[in-house]
Amino acid sequence: MRPPDSPVSMAADLERNRGGQPMASLMAEHGLRAQDLVVASPELITYKMVARACKGRWLTPHVRIKMRNALNAATGREYTLADLFNYQD
Repeated sequence: MRPPDSPVSMAADLERNRGGQPMASLMAEHGLRAQDLVVASPELITYKMVARACKGRWLTPHVRIKMRNALNAATGREYTLADLFNYQD
């Protein structure tokens, strides 16, 4: 196992951290918190998923879709994945 501060570990971590995402701005614009998305979501999501989505941690396509569906349910709008995330696979 590699130490957490090894160059390989740090490079992998940088690849997964994508920086702040538009989703965080949209949530703030609508006055939403993580709890609002968890409650409104038609699927099972966690507070940790929402936090990672807003902070820009790389998410699987399936989790990104869940985040989009939750935000759409909470706002009554129809956002696309491109509206919420500034990265693709």
